[in-house]
Amino acid sequence: MSGHRNKLIELYASALAVVNGEQAVYRALVGRGRREPCHVVAIGKAAVAMLQGASRYLHGNLCSGLLITKHDHAAGNSRLPKQVQVIEAAHPVPDESSLQAGQQLLTYLQDLPAGEPVLFLISGGTSSLVEVLEEGWTLEGLQAATQELLANGSSISEINAMRRGLSLIKGGKLWQYLGERPVTCLLVSDVPGDDPHVIGSGLLFPAPLATFDWEIITSNRQMLEAMTTSCSVMPDFLTGDAEAVAQTCIEYLRQAPAGLYAWGAETTVKLPANPGRGGRNQHLALAAALHIQPGENLWLLAAGTDGTDGVTADAGALVDCGTLQRGSYENLDPLACLQNADAGTFLEASGDLLHTGPTGTNVMDVIIGLKL
Repeated sequence: MSGHRNKLIELYASALAVVNGEQAVYRALVGRGRREPCHVVAIGKAAVAMLQGASRYLHGNLCSGLLITKHDHAAGNSRLPKQVQVIEAAHPVPDESSLQAGQQLLTYLQDLPAGEPVLFLISGGTSSLVEVLEEGWTLEGLQAATQELLANGSSISEINAMRRGLSLIKGGKLWQYLGERPVTCLLVSDVPGDDPHVIGSGLLFPAPLATFDWEIITSNRQMLEAMTTSCSVMPDFLTGDAEAVAQTCIEYLRQAPAGLYAWGAETTVKLPANPGRGGRNQHLALAAALHIQPGENLWLLAAGTDGTDGVTADAGALVDCGTLQRGSYENLDPLACLQNADAGTFLEASGDLLHTGPTGTNVMDVIIGLKL
C-alpha cells in the first residue's frame, strides 16, 4: 500500500519542480536576453522563489527590491539579496499588515529614481497580501466582504472582482504611482484561464502603456503537461463544489482502466457558521474517501500547488480505501467532519494529510488518482 501512495506523492513533487517560481523566472529572463539594471517588485506566495530567480539572472544589476509575501514564507531565507526589503502579510483574509504592505509598496515606487526600469513578479496571494483602500472603505469592511465570499464558495474571479472595486491599486490603478518608466511583469498564474486581469486582482492590468511587457511564465497547464509521460492527463479543468468533484473523480477512476490520472482543479466549499480545520483540497479528499468502497484499489491525492490549503499549513491529502477506518479509530465521524468543514481533523487522525511547506509556486490545485 505505501508504495502506491509514494508513487502519487513522487509524481506530485516532480511536477511541482517543473513550475517552481525560481526556475520559471530565470528561464523567462534568459529568453529575453536582456540584463539591464532594474528594480524588482515581487508579490505573492511564490514571491521568494521568483525573486531568487531574478537575482540569479540579474546578478549585480538588481538595483533594489521589494518582496511582499505570506507570513512565514520568507523567514530565515539567506538567499535573498541584501538590497531587497522583505514584508510579510496576511492571506487569505487581509489584515492590518496587508494595508501596511500596500503603503510600503507605494512609498517604494514613489522613491524610485525617475525613468528607471521595474520588473514585477506577481503570483497568487497578491490580492490579500497588499492593499490600499478606496476612500470610504475600512479594513473591517474588506475583511467582512472577503470572508462572506469565501464562505459562500465564490470563485477566485468573483473574489478578485470585489477586490478591484474597492482598491486604489488593483485593476491597473497601480500605474498612477509608477511614472514614465519601462515596466515588465512576469506572472505565475493561479486562476482558471490565466487571465492577467484576475491574477493578483490585476495590479497592472489593464495597462495604459503600449510599451508594457508582460508574460505568464508558468501555469497549471504546464504542470499537467509535465505529468503526461507518467500518467493520463484529463482535458477537463475541474471547478465548482469540492464534494461533487470528488464524486466525479472516484466514479471516473472506478470505470477507467488501471493507471494514473491527473486533473487540474480550482474547487470551492461553502462553509458553515463555525468551520473546523481544513481547506478545499482536504474537503475534496475526505469526500472522495467516503465514495471509495472497502477493499477498492483506488487512491486519490488532492493538493494545492503552493503548499497550503485554506488557512492550514497542509497542502491537501491522499486518501484510499483505508482512510475511513483509520480515522474512525480515533472516534471521529467522517461525514460529520465533512459537514462541519473539519476534514483536516479527520485526515490528521487517519494519517493522510500532505505537508510540503511553501513550494515556491502557486498554479492552483492538482488531483491525481491511481487505480490498480
